[in-house]
Amino acid sequence: MDTWPNEAGFDVDYEEHEPIELTVRGEIPYYVAGTLYRTGPLGFKTKTDQNAEWAAAHWFDGFSCVHRFKIRFPKGSSAPEVTYNSRRTVDDMLETIRKTGKLDGYTFAKKRDPCEGFFRKVMSMFKPSPMVQNVGVTLSINMPGGGYTPGKEKSIVNGHSNGLSTLHLKTDASMMSQVDPETLEPRGICYQTKLHPRLTGQLSAAHAETDPTTGDVFNYNLEIGATSTYRVFQTSASTGETLILATFRGKPAYIHSLLLTQNFVVLCVWNSHISWGGLAIPYHKNVLEAIAPFDSSSKAKWYVIDRAGKGLISTFESDPFFCFHTINAWEEPSSKDATKTDIICELSLYNNLDVAHSFYYDNLISSHTSAKAYTREKRLSCLPHWAQFRLPGVDAQPMSSNPHPAELVYKADAMDSMELPTINPSYTMRKHRYTYGIANRLKSSFMDGIVKFDNVTKKTIIWDRQAHTPGEAIFVADPEGTEEDDGVLLSVVLDGIAEKSYLLVLRAKDLVELGRAEMEGPMSFGFHGAYMAAGREYVVDV
Repeated sequence: MDTWPNEAGFDVDYEEHEPIELTVRGEIPYYVAGTLYRTGPLGFKTKTDQNAEWAAAHWFDGFSCVHRFKIRFPKGSSAPEVTYNSRRTVDDMLETIRKTGKLDGYTFAKKRDPCEGFFRKVMSMFKPSPMVQNVGVTLSINMPGGGYTPGKEKSIVNGHSNGLSTLHLKTDASMMSQVDPETLEPRGICYQTKLHPRLTGQLSAAHAETDPTTGDVFNYNLEIGATSTYRVFQTSASTGETLILATFRGKPAYIHSLLLTQNFVVLCVWNSHISWGGLAIPYHKNVLEAIAPFDSSSKAKWYVIDRAGKGLISTFESDPFFCFHTINAWEEPSSKDATKTDIICELSLYNNLDVAHSFYYDNLISSHTSAKAYTREKRLSCLPHWAQFRLPGVDAQPMSSNPHPAELVYKADAMDSMELPTINPSYTMRKHRYTYGIANRLKSSFMDGIVKFDNVTKKTIIWDRQAHTPGEAIFVADPEGTEEDDGVLLSVVLDGIAEKSYLLVLRAKDLVELGRAEMEGPMSFGFHGAYMAAGREYVVDV
């Protein structure tokens, strides 16, 4: 395996608090004008006041940062201007680490403290422990219930895109962080109890689902206790009010995303169950160690919730798997009963939990001994598979309480699959053909290309460049287009040799580069983004 240099994407301290203009090469279509936000950790090490070095162990626990690319076309010009600014959002957390040399509270994965004995760990379970306010996995523009009032959006003033009012960061806990959409300065932390007083659980999906027609947002809230409780809820875009659609007991699990169709919410509790009925989290003080070993005899359970208020109406079971990211879901008439509906669900599936452990920095950074020792066989077990499931015969009325079998329709080869999957957002909740994502062809210790998967032909095309590491690809549609793939993909790519990043614009139809905007330094490898067109034609949160 080649070890493309990627240190600059992980061990990085480059940020620009004030917008700077980037060098544009090639062409950027006029309809890409708008604002692109990106999240991710900006470095993971800092010096303490005791002159020691503190370092996070896992990529998910790096120091959260928001990046902003503003793309505009000056009046009367076809030449775009692209500006970039960025800012860490964890000032208080960094100050605490520097003063104390440690980080208390809950994280995704942290190294054990060798001085912390069994008795101390057990006693700490019965004491309040602060949540580390390191929130920066996904973004929501104008999030319902987050202070955004429809009809009172800001116009283009002081650099704000038309219609851009609020910006929230989310993670897999039930808290959110609000930042200024322009300066990216933190404005404060809030919890889901602000949306509804019964959303008192600790966990939620970083990826809420949004109805593209109404703008309503759907998510779950998991309250871990003697018997763990899931609450699936809907927040109205028009009123900001939140309605709890269903409440039910279930195995607590780490669930990063869910699925939405025109009439149903689908929550799959895949095989990332939290040990000891959820008590493993306060014991370990992190999620990864609290997840039980993968059990190949334990089924994944799919819950179908009616959006019209009838609650939990059906459950399904499938062979076990793990997943970070769902892709899309839609409804089709049942082939067996015309009065019923089949739900088609697509996601990036893993055969086990190995991938979650592969994201320790030692395994990712190409120069580390651990990364070099990671064999091809180990990496193969960490690759996703594009997968499609069918939940057959769903009725608008509650079905029997016994789970029905979910059908695995197709599971693509790992070399044809992707992580951080995205689609043309106008096809959300509709049958679609193309999925985009970042590929891992085992050419490096991290991601190494951008992939387009055709779920009709089951063929893929790839964009890649030696030693260039891309991030999530966000689809921006051509307003004059007539096909699903008429548009472009936006991705931020690190040139590992030059140690500088660039905003890449690819034609979605064939992944041919149209243009790029070159940065002055490296942008840290991140997670997800959100895009708003300049004329507020649409918002894409992924």
